[in-house]
Amino acid sequence: MPDAAIFSGPIVLLTRLSRLVHRASTPELLGINLKDLGALAFLRDHARTTQQALAEGLCVDANYCVLMLNDLETAGLIERRRDPADRRRHLVAMTEAGRLALERAEHAQESIEDEVLAGLAPAERDTLARLLRQALDGAARRPPAQDRVPH
Repeated sequence: MPDAAIFSGPIVLLTRLSRLVHRASTPELLGINLKDLGALAFLRDHARTTQQALAEGLCVDANYCVLMLNDLETAGLIERRRDPADRRRHLVAMTEAGRLALERAEHAQESIEDEVLAGLAPAERDTLARLLRQALDGAARRPPAQDRVPH
């Protein structure tokens, strides 16, 4: 029996693709670093969100999120305010400077996207983006791995 072709699974492929994007997404090109671009894009898509929701949405530890927000706030790209409805929470919003930095970074990111996804037609890129959002939404609805019961 001939050997069946073995192909890497989607997680391995996503990891390799992520490394290509990360390597090409230099602060010199983007004007900000890639983690800041991700945070600002999340804030644009989820206006005036909580610090906790941002950490969960970016899939980062809460302490790391605080450090990242400290840097963004020092740079004038975001602002944090206490939630008037719950003084224990912080609301996070992008500033006008943050919006401009995000626009510049996303414009620069287009060249990286064109390079990395050159093998896909525009409709396929749209499908890929839709499927990735769907996978992230599905993962967000699942309990953390440590809370799941093994099969």
